[in-house]
Amino acid sequence: MELLQLKYFQTVAYMEHMSKAAKKLNISQPSLSLMIKRLEDEMGTPLFDRVGRNIQLNESGKILLKHVNTIFSEIENAKLKIQYREKETHKKITISISNPRFLSGVLIEYFNKNPDASIQQSIGSKESIRVQLNKGEIDLGIAGPPIEDESIESCVLMEEDIVLVVPKNHRLANRTIIDLKEVASESFISLAGYDEYNKKVNNLCRSVGFTPKVIFEVDYGLLNEMLQLNICVALIPIALCEKHQLNYVKISDPESKFIVGLSWLKDRHLSPFADEFRKFIITYYNHHHNY
Repeated sequence: MELLQLKYFQTVAYMEHMSKAAKKLNISQPSLSLMIKRLEDEMGTPLFDRVGRNIQLNESGKILLKHVNTIFSEIENAKLKIQYREKETHKKITISISNPRFLSGVLIEYFNKNPDASIQQSIGSKESIRVQLNKGEIDLGIAGPPIEDESIESCVLMEEDIVLVVPKNHRLANRTIIDLKEVASESFISLAGYDEYNKKVNNLCRSVGFTPKVIFEVDYGLLNEMLQLNICVALIPIALCEKHQLNYVKISDPESKFIVGLSWLKDRHLSPFADEFRKFIITYYNHHHNY
């Protein structure tokens, strides 16, 4: 069993598609299939179930993947410790977030205090962030709702109310609080490119008996403009409403909250720079966001 063989297995395990994994690894599909077959022979059991033309990681494969992730995490830990011992600089911090607003205000304050910092930030779905953390490709991840995985540690950064944004002349505009059922027949605006949040909103509406009728999907910049048409409402995090001075009404349902969390791999040794940034993010949210 070789490390390259395990790296190939790890890639196939996460992609669950042999040809796509081969393309990513820049090898031929027959070569990759042969290497996976040899690994299965060595383990004495299949690691994938064949479903038509696709493959799916089976229970044996899941057990192996967990240990393979640990192996590569430990190798990365050893690499980092050697670099520190040799006094090599390792300042680069990698973080992926599921929405740009999660680092709004954080980066400028951090760089003001740490002008020599080096941060590589990317945008990804909650699931892609979970995978990147497990593979050791990033130091930190921020997603809402927080990532749930036995290999990942998460802490809540903020728990914000979801409120109903309405035009100023709307029939509910003068109310302070409503039951969500009262807007079952309304037309809605949803936030573009914010899948996890939209899933939460849809589930919230379905829990009281309706599916929101979305007629516009827009980004933050167009939200206020669309509301001025006076034909739509929107379910938006309260922090965005206050930032963009939107007219909103609170919702009585106790589940109308959106939780955002910071995550990192439990067994991964964070560099002093990444660990400092992790602590800074937590402190920043504690000071700037009320639960």
